[in-house]
Amino acid sequence: MREETTIDSQLSVTLPKMGCGTWAWGNRLLWGYDESMDSQLQAVFNLCVGNGVTLFDTGDSYGTGRLNGRSELLLGRFAKVCLSPNRDSICLATKLAPFPWRLTRQAMISACEASAKRLGRNVDLVQMHWSTANYAPWQEWPLLDGLADLVDRGQVKAVGLSNYGPKRLQKVYRKFLDRGIPIKTLQVQYSLLSTYPVTELGLKDLCDELGIQLIAYSPLALGMLTGKYSEKQLPTGLRGFLFKQILPGARPLLSCLEAIARSRAKTMSQVAINWCIAKGTIPIPGAKTVQQAQQNLGALGWELDGGEVAELDKVASQVPKTMVQNNFQTR
Repeated sequence: MREETTIDSQLSVTLPKMGCGTWAWGNRLLWGYDESMDSQLQAVFNLCVGNGVTLFDTGDSYGTGRLNGRSELLLGRFAKVCLSPNRDSICLATKLAPFPWRLTRQAMISACEASAKRLGRNVDLVQMHWSTANYAPWQEWPLLDGLADLVDRGQVKAVGLSNYGPKRLQKVYRKFLDRGIPIKTLQVQYSLLSTYPVTELGLKDLCDELGIQLIAYSPLALGMLTGKYSEKQLPTGLRGFLFKQILPGARPLLSCLEAIARSRAKTMSQVAINWCIAKGTIPIPGAKTVQQAQQNLGALGWELDGGEVAELDKVASQVPKTMVQNNFQTR
């Protein structure tokens, strides 16, 4: 059974309870992507769509080196040949990076048109990848005007933001409101190991007040909440360095996750994702294999009860060292 929340029927933007993040699709540096994975990724795409997970989040900067834009190219290819009855509900959401050379509203329009070319179709939900408020606040306003222009021109169905905190969000919200354009979504890093700024800064309450749907990226904390890793079994590369710093202090949280997962006959990943849903967000866990996608899908169709959520909240609040925050996250 499909579980979904309609964001705006007039704009035909429909978001499911859970989406799929595609950061890894084309990223060799952090996720070890190789072109030989493409057939597996297509199977992941088809499995998700077939089970009502029709939101796919990407970015025009996703991919490394010559593979920049690879995630968008793959999504466009997969969507074109998808035969699922749910194909008409597919929502391709991309994030446009405010690169230093993007200085005008036309720059963002051109960037979105380039993304649409890679996708082979118009972008459904266009998002500002991050705010420049921390280092070049003057740059941001023309780029935001460009995003709003895309809605006015009918080139996208809706607009969203990423990595914005409540103070900056309110300013941008008022700017868009003056043009009669609602901000539909805001995505930030959010998991049991990263509750800032959703909880600490009250971002969820503000989004509820403004009618903005909150999207949770990295809901499994880069894989740390899957139970797959330990101090003696670390992933390679940058993730291994980060996990080594955090895992010792996170052990009580992982034990709590494991206990709830066992009592529910679920996996730790499924409990961690379901916790995000219980908090009123749309988690977008990534998946590189069909097995991972199946694991993610197991987070749907059931709900943690209030006691379980409270227990996880309590233990998570006691973790001494949590996930490193995105440097571009604003307050």
